[in-house]
Amino acid sequence: MKLNRNIKSWNYRKFINYFLGPILFLWLSWSIYNEIRNQPNLEAALEVFSSAKLFYFIPVVLLMVLNWSIEAIKWKLSVKPIQPIGFLKAFRAVLSGVSFSVSTPNRIGEYLGRVLYMDEGNRLRTISMTMVGSLSQLIITILMGAAGLIIMKRDIEAAHLVQGLWLQVIIYGVLTVLAVLTVFYFRLSWLVRLLNRLPGSKRFLYLVQTLEELDATLLLRLLSFSLLRYIVFIVQYYLLFQLFDVNIGMWQTFWTVSVTFLVMAVIPTFAIAELAQRGYVAKMVVGIYSGNIAGIIFATTGIWFINLVLPAIAGSLLILGIKKLYKEEDEQT
Repeated sequence: MKLNRNIKSWNYRKFINYFLGPILFLWLSWSIYNEIRNQPNLEAALEVFSSAKLFYFIPVVLLMVLNWSIEAIKWKLSVKPIQPIGFLKAFRAVLSGVSFSVSTPNRIGEYLGRVLYMDEGNRLRTISMTMVGSLSQLIITILMGAAGLIIMKRDIEAAHLVQGLWLQVIIYGVLTVLAVLTVFYFRLSWLVRLLNRLPGSKRFLYLVQTLEELDATLLLRLLSFSLLRYIVFIVQYYLLFQLFDVNIGMWQTFWTVSVTFLVMAVIPTFAIAELAQRGYVAKMVVGIYSGNIAGIIFATTGIWFINLVLPAIAGSLLILGIKKLYKEEDEQT
């Protein structure tokens, strides 16, 4: 039995190291090339990279590192009840998750990339805790998006993006979803109890049983870190809007980007292909306050490249080196 398990484990690792990692990296590179090549007015956008304005990208890139560092801290806190891990390991896991997420709908592949860094036996149990962190980010996104819709209601109606009655329905619908998700978030133990009553669920109950141990303090901390990440996103957008001469204020940036995030949260898409959708939504929403559509598209592209593409490339390279991690696991066992 032990020999068979070792053979399966070796084959699994060989698949990750020598097949999945390189294929993922090549697919990512080709997809990125096609996305960028098909962007309109690409030459005008490239002029920024040959001017002194290039230095404006530095704080945006630094904020990207801060963004994923906060996410690493969030994930580290989430999985602590199952397996305590260090910050650097959590950071590597998060980046690897990004590399997997670019080729899966709504970035669900990030769970696979992250659990690779957990000990064998804890990987499946980690998924439910990872989803708690994602749920906290979704709640913040919906909360801020709902606030953005309410604050921008008159401007959205004046721009004829959505008719008044339908906008009212959308706002109440978003608030209802927010209320349901918030109650569910702070009562995750109900999910465990519900599954416990379902026939045939006993053997799978261990996968979510840790949810009963989550207290309000931890859940509030996850929400706080999610809000901090959200603010980092907004600041990044504001900096790039200023770089590309999209002359809108900080508060206008905050609420327009919040509404854009809300719309993107409900649109099923592949992360690697979401650039066009995100650009279109940003053009419609931010375009209420600025006529510089090209600048809006360029800023959105810059955010996509810095926040998703660069971390995904780094994560795919980390997956190539995951062999060392498995070797450490063997030594521990």
